[in-house]
Amino acid sequence: MNPRQDSAGPGAELDDAALLRYSRHILLDEIGIEGQQRLLAARALVIGAGGLGSPAALYLAASGVGQITLVDDDEVDLTNLQRQIMHGTASVGRPKVESGRAALLALNPGVAVRALRERAAGARLAQLVAGADVVLDCCDNFATRHAVNRACVAGRVPLVSGAAIRFDGQLAVFDPRQPGSPCYCCLFPEGAGFKDAACASMGVFAPLVGVVGAMQAAEALKLLLGVGRPLAGRLLLLDARAMEWTSIGVARDPACAVCGSAT
Repeated sequence: MNPRQDSAGPGAELDDAALLRYSRHILLDEIGIEGQQRLLAARALVIGAGGLGSPAALYLAASGVGQITLVDDDEVDLTNLQRQIMHGTASVGRPKVESGRAALLALNPGVAVRALRERAAGARLAQLVAGADVVLDCCDNFATRHAVNRACVAGRVPLVSGAAIRFDGQLAVFDPRQPGSPCYCCLFPEGAGFKDAACASMGVFAPLVGVVGAMQAAEALKLLLGVGRPLAGRLLLLDARAMEWTSIGVARDPACAVCGSAT
């Protein structure tokens, strides 16, 4: 899939420095110069600048995604530093989006980073989703996940969803542009009794969020480039204790309250 035609990431033309920076991408037949220019013109929305959002956003920036919007209303806490690699000790007490923006620009000053310290919802969330080519759900609660899913279905924007707790991770892609593709609500219906599990009470294995977040970035990049087989229609589950992946097919629910009547 190509980013929308009105996308305008900074520096979409590759100068000598950019050709060198992204040379290992350009060497890939599936990407090349045209694909790298596509990334530079792309817009990614990252909901959550914590454990999953950190590696996901860092890889998006390193890969040259032209505009990255970080949305999070939290501040950096000392307990975050065990796994949230976008933040350092000096960032404790700072808004996560400001700390994250500084980290992304330090990694790659050639991308544009918007830092939004807020918990986006309703019309505001719909506006942010409508301005993105891909959305990465890196949050930690079901209410936000369902709100993001509803906005993505309404705006027909692909969603890359990740989660991690204890030693267990999961990854899925929901692409409302594809006929028959399920949405997040098909998999986890609202009101079905699913409960949030907080790292503060349950704990989380530090590298696990890195693995899942990096894979979210990989799926987002594939969607932006139109290469490979996206994860849509499948749920990947990771048991990090045994380092075993399980892939489960996910079908669209015709009775889904969010996408059941979509065409």
